[in-house]
Amino acid sequence: MGDRIEAVRFGRYAVPLAHAVSDAKVATGRQRPLSQIDVLTCEITSRDGVGGLGFSYTTRAGCQAQFAHVKEIGELLIGQDPSDIGKVYDMLLWAGASVGRSGVATQAISAVDTALWDLKARRAGLPLAKLLGAHRDSVKVYNTSGGYLQAPIEEVKEKAGLSLKSGIGGIKIKVGQPDMKEDLRRLAAVREHIGQDTPLMVDANQQWDRASALRFGRAVEELGLVWIEEPLDAYDAEGHAQLAAALDTPIATGEMLSSVPELVRLIDLRAVDFLQPDVPRVGGITPYLKVVALADHAHLQVAPHFVMEIHVHLAAAYPRDSWVEHIEWLSPLFEERLEIEGGRMRVPERPGLGLSLAGRAQEWRLDEVGFRGTGR
Repeated sequence: MGDRIEAVRFGRYAVPLAHAVSDAKVATGRQRPLSQIDVLTCEITSRDGVGGLGFSYTTRAGCQAQFAHVKEIGELLIGQDPSDIGKVYDMLLWAGASVGRSGVATQAISAVDTALWDLKARRAGLPLAKLLGAHRDSVKVYNTSGGYLQAPIEEVKEKAGLSLKSGIGGIKIKVGQPDMKEDLRRLAAVREHIGQDTPLMVDANQQWDRASALRFGRAVEELGLVWIEEPLDAYDAEGHAQLAAALDTPIATGEMLSSVPELVRLIDLRAVDFLQPDVPRVGGITPYLKVVALADHAHLQVAPHFVMEIHVHLAAAYPRDSWVEHIEWLSPLFEERLEIEGGRMRVPERPGLGLSLAGRAQEWRLDEVGFRGTGR
């Protein structure tokens, strides 16, 4: 008969940032500064006493909608075999079929899917990376959180230096301001500060049109950037393909896309050199694995976006040595910390994701709902 899901609990949290940050979308008036990360958690307990923890997130808006969705479909999990992850995923998709297979619906399911993978790895007594089939015990890591646009360039340089001293291997800064010359000035200052050999990336957060992106790309060719991230609207696959073909500097994008077909379109058009899927946004580990299998078949690099707590495992299980993004914003939510040394982040040796909610997490909990079997 196998095991059965005995209880499920969902929580909605607002995790504050130490300081609000701004990227190109804020600089151009499209969004307000980011001051917190909203998180949907899922805790699953099986009849055999095995547990799993998963989570999704949103920025600025959407977490209430995710929470509302799991309140409607969460009870369906009771009595299901937690090992049948694909079957459970399809069941939850069909339960909310009228709202589609992307966006809020699948991002809500992502928390459940991740919890099920965590549970399966814990049952096996293995880190998730080992359960999936790890290629390495550590992954390359770069820092983003110190490079936002609200920070003066001297602060950006200082934080870049501190990141490198802490063992982080690369630095990413934000660009995409109304005056491109200011972007180029800040970028040149950071390159001079960290040296020519330190990996350096930039992220425009979808700021430019095609002509502007091409102009920027040509202007920075000699800086040896690892990649230019989101130079165009996230859904402009054709434009990214044209840019990737025209520039020597690699192109990275994909983090905003919330379905497998959208990411597959980038692969099919050769629109990226570094594909950047995001587990919570694309709908969970199950669809993520489908995407990266196709990315590997196309000989692409993968650099998953944000949530390093999940992506360290998935990057370690990808055949090509991948970059993982260091942003510490979710760290206060968990008891455990990731280890970084020599430019790389180590895969935790604890079973599953190796995470547990911190005791102080309840300070940020806004809502919760649970479902439990009858015991029959």
